[in-house]
Amino acid sequence: MPDAPLPDTVATAQSTPDTPQPYAELGMAEDEYARVRQILGRRPTSAELAIYSVMWSEHCSYKSSKKHLRQFGEKAPASDALLVGMGENAGVVDVGGGRAVTFKIESHNHPSYVEPHQGAATGVGGIVRDILTMGARPVAVMDALRFGPLDAPDTRRVLPGVVSGISFYGNCLGLPNIGGEIGFGAGYAGNPLVNALCVGVMRHEDIKLAQAPGPGNKVVLFGATTGPDGIGGASVLASATFDDESHAKRPSVQVGDPFMEKLLIECSLELFAADLVVGIQDLGAAGVSCATTELAAGGTGGMRIELDRVPLRDPRLTPEEILMSESQERMMAIVEPAKLDAFLATCRKWNILAGVIGEVTDVTPEEAERGGRLVMTWHGETVVDMPPRTASDEGPVYDRPYARPADQDGLQADTPDRLERPKTDDDLREQLLRVLAAPGVCDSSWVTQQYDRYVMGNTVLATPHDGGMIRVADDTDTGIALATDGNGRYTRLDPYTGTQAAYAEAYRNVAATGARPLAVTNCLNFGSPEDPGVMWQFAESTRGLADACQALGTPVTGGNVSFYNQTGDTAINPTPVIGVLGVIDDVHNRLTSALPADSDGARIVLLGRTAEEFGGSVWAEVVHGHLGGLPPAVDLAAEAALGELLADAAEAGLLAAAHDLSDGGLGVAVAESALRGGVGATLHVTDAFTALFSESGARAVVVVRPEQEAAFAALCERHGVPAAEIGTVGGSALTVTHPEGGFSVSLEDLRTAYESTLRAVLGAE
Repeated sequence: MPDAPLPDTVATAQSTPDTPQPYAELGMAEDEYARVRQILGRRPTSAELAIYSVMWSEHCSYKSSKKHLRQFGEKAPASDALLVGMGENAGVVDVGGGRAVTFKIESHNHPSYVEPHQGAATGVGGIVRDILTMGARPVAVMDALRFGPLDAPDTRRVLPGVVSGISFYGNCLGLPNIGGEIGFGAGYAGNPLVNALCVGVMRHEDIKLAQAPGPGNKVVLFGATTGPDGIGGASVLASATFDDESHAKRPSVQVGDPFMEKLLIECSLELFAADLVVGIQDLGAAGVSCATTELAAGGTGGMRIELDRVPLRDPRLTPEEILMSESQERMMAIVEPAKLDAFLATCRKWNILAGVIGEVTDVTPEEAERGGRLVMTWHGETVVDMPPRTASDEGPVYDRPYARPADQDGLQADTPDRLERPKTDDDLREQLLRVLAAPGVCDSSWVTQQYDRYVMGNTVLATPHDGGMIRVADDTDTGIALATDGNGRYTRLDPYTGTQAAYAEAYRNVAATGARPLAVTNCLNFGSPEDPGVMWQFAESTRGLADACQALGTPVTGGNVSFYNQTGDTAINPTPVIGVLGVIDDVHNRLTSALPADSDGARIVLLGRTAEEFGGSVWAEVVHGHLGGLPPAVDLAAEAALGELLADAAEAGLLAAAHDLSDGGLGVAVAESALRGGVGATLHVTDAFTALFSESGARAVVVVRPEQEAAFAALCERHGVPAAEIGTVGGSALTVTHPEGGFSVSLEDLRTAYESTLRAVLGAE
């Protein structure tokens, strides 16, 4: 490379200690830069500075959140099912029969605003590779989305692009999209949330880890070539440069190729099956720098890399850019020399480019104490010589100041009690239709019909039901159920309770399918950690989730923190999205949320207690534009009892349908069930307003199979779950009666309200 600029070598760094370096432009604080110099005993080279700046970034190091995230481990409940916990690419749980499931949710928020289609698509690709690196076959995806107001011009740009990106990548991979959620709010204008979840299945013995053991083992980079796309896209380098020329060729959003990823999946699984890999890591945020430091730190601690052996799409890339590139569809494997030829032959079979770029090295005892040595060369010149653990595991940990926001007390004091309630049955009817038509409550099939829900043939339940369910293999009836939930209104009013409410809803959604909740993942979306009010929200939210998971026995297996979600100085409502995974022994016992059209006269039973709880409710927001008061109280013992009841009832075949109560309350839940079943219902209530619109937790509405009423009542009593018969299935309308009167809404009118909202703005799809 005669025209290539001279690299900044370790020798140069030692001889030029006072050379100014752009550490601040790379997002590194002065004291952090000083610490790097102290670790190395000299100034860092440009390549080393790039590695530390990105590995110590908020995105990669969790430096502002780590203090609070530790309680997920400290408070973790005992679980025989947990096989791999936090710290790896994804958590793994035992689902019986020698099989295990790995699942995780992550964010791709900022790239999805800059370039919605590619931002969302590569978010799916990244989370799929996280699951693949655990040794599992990815079997399904889900997504949790938040956008600005539906009628906002930018929402009409961002939402279709995000949906097309998710559908394009997932459909091309042949992965069913089995559920998720979508929400809208003013705070998400300019900062959408795109949280992607993937789940995979494997045998216990198939579990792979991100580590590089064995001196002499080869480091192999395989998959796509490395280009300038995404350099710093998911990390601190999105707006920072090493020079102006390199900036000109750096799109900040990665470009995905799902067809390459499909080949990479099949190739990797064949490599795993043939036992050709001893360590594996995908290349996501921070690319080669992240994969090498984490693999080296997780193994014997020594690794030597020849950066000029990395296959490039653009030969002009500098060592720093090669390290930072976030080009998609790439993996790094640690391979024993005796198995290298077989490894490369398998890659050739799948038309996957692969090459050795280095090897694992031995370390002295002194070096091992600091995580060994990671050495990288560029055409024979050493440009990196550092202890890898200091970059991957020993980044700064901040104890950010936090304080209850000044407006929090006033917000909670502004209760919905002052809001005018419906005075007549016509008011009740009209407001029920408005709530049913609200963005975030209404039918989301404009979105979900663009996703393939049934590819691979093992989908048991999918949108619009409470949770998605997949049979884990063709030769078993065991299934897993998944649900994601979050509620920014609740968490704005009270982050501790609001986060527990989101967890409880996801837990309840899984239980409503007939599965037993087992484990949790999370994606914690917040504003700037430099804002003490935001950090208070984060601290309260993580404390709430840790306490709830401890109480209900579901360990947090991993997840993601996304900070800096704000427009200017205005942060989004704190939006922790909680994913819950459950197991069902026989998928034939699964429950749907649709009223059974063939069970005219079947009894509808409301489970749980209803109180006047309207703080943060959809009714308050839609009818009055109000947010204030406290969110509904969370009773974790009641949630656990309800979950056990639903699972036992499903297993015993006592129920024909089940639907949890959440956004919009009973009115929305029964209307949805009626529309999904194509049959009406009659409800008998006392206080119609509270009955229809309260969002009290730990509740579900179920349809009891004829002749099973007594058995179900006995089961409710045994579990201590309040149960009230409130109506029957039948007819072509939703009819509500109460002591002072009643009203009726035809299924046709319900459907018009429910299904027209998104299509009216986004058009037919």
